Amino acid sequence: MEETGSTVPRRQLGRYLRDLREHAHVTVVAAARELEWSAPRIWRYETGQVPIHPNDAEAMCRLYGASAETIRTMRKLARETKARGWWHSYGEAIKEWFKLYIGLESSATRIRTYEPNVVPGLLQTVDYVRELIAIDQPQMSEADREAKVEVRVRRQGLLARVVPPAPLLEVMLNEAVLRRPPRNRVTMARQLDHLVSASRRHNVRLRVLPLAAGLHRWGWSGGFTMLDFPQENVREPEPTTIYMDGPCGAIYLDKPHEIEVYEDAWRSLSELALDEDGSRELITAIAKEMHGAE
Repeated sequence: MEETGSTVPRRQLGRYLRDLREHAHVTVVAAARELEWSAPRIWRYETGQVPIHPNDAEAMCRLYGASAETIRTMRKLARETKARGWWHSYGEAIKEWFKLYIGLESSATRIRTYEPNVVPGLLQTVDYVRELIAIDQPQMSEADREAKVEVRVRRQGLLARVVPPAPLLEVMLNEAVLRRPPRNRVTMARQLDHLVSASRRHNVRLRVLPLAAGLHRWGWSGGFTMLDFPQENVREPEPTTIYMDGPCGAIYLDKPHEIEVYEDAWRSLSELALDEDGSRELITAIAKEMHGAE
């Protein structure tokens, strides 16, 4: 449990509690009033943002009229939410909303990501990470900057994990990502070399959406990541989760119609993107251009 963290059981428990509340026709405001809690506290529980004490889970279940068996199950699941993953030790180096994502990422069996602007975190070189941080947060101290770099490198260890098996990473990169250096063309050239090397790993599938391909379906929505979770030997499969973030927070989507929209977007990207060999050839060619400009 320490390796994968508590994110998935937290989200499962939150979903169960939300379903119990909705089936009981109790609003969040009404539940908060009866339990003498704040509405945001219930929302954080239901969305898996924070662990739940078994007594709190039981109090919610009793309010919603759950059976004794359901209460026992929810208490057991609540105990699982107390485990902490490695990312919790980094404090302010990781935003609270991103800790939820890292927990989900570490539990996923398949990670699909489309990136229109920058190389995704799991494939970034250390120098590329430093450049991005310097651009986004130029006033950050050297110590804080290095802590963020360390978090990024620690996350990348996921791809070499043995137990549980490393996830499959499928990446779609807009060609503009390859041609847009952060500030230093040498850094970008080496980043492109790294992409070519990473694309040959057994669990990495890297494809490029060429500029000439035109727009894909839902192209105005920007970048996104789709996380798929184990489907066997679990009490109830965790649904595919779509993740998007920005400077101020993140969005998590997992309703069936939301998943279908992004599956549709992924299919469109797959139809328009170069195959893996063609993508490697394009990345290699652009890397040579970058190296030639050194």
